Amino acid sequence: QVQLVESGGGLVQPGGSLRLSCAAPGSIIRIDFMGWYRQAPGKQREWVATSTSGGSTNYADSMKGRFTVSRDNARNTVSLQIDSLKPEDTAVYYCYARLLMTDRNYWGQGTQVTVSS
Repeated sequence: QVQLVESGGGLVQPGGSLRLSCAAPGSIIRIDFMGWYRQAPGKQREWVATSTSGGSTNYADSMKGRFTVSRDNARNTVSLQIDSLKPEDTAVYYCYARLLMTDRNYWGQGTQVTVSS
């Protein structure tokens, strides 16, 4: 079992920046993938970005340029920096983790990001 704790959401004006963080406290099991999804009101959850334990990062095409994922393997933490925020970035952002050689995702509770003036 992997528990994920997210932080960093909030209300931001268009054009602003935000940094979301996710930690897997107390986990000693090797985590392979860590990353982020988001779900906007009335829409399906969509993948944002993933960081692998090997150091690779991948982004959804629509997220390239303004989203930056970073990871600390030693601390089992992953962060998501979002720049030049737009109202359409308003969503609940979910951290996820996948253990090595498995296909099950563990999820955080979600953190709300609202972009509005």
